[in-house]
Amino acid sequence: MQYSLRAIRVNKGETQEEAAKSIGIRVETLANYEKGITYPDIPILKKIEEHYGVNYNDIDFFCS
Repeated sequence: MQYSLRAIRVNKGETQEEAAKSIGIRVETLANYEKGITYPDIPILKKIEEHYGVNYNDIDFFCS
């Protein structure tokens, strides 16, 4: 089952600011990922996977 990046973040109880800082990206970049405007490159995907403990295949980046 796939979940939106936003749903994963909210379920963890994080703000965009907290998540972006932990992943090492700007808040605006995370917001664009969550809105499906842009898609993270592979190094950032790896950081997102590590941060949330999910496989990128389980994240729906095209869901708002």
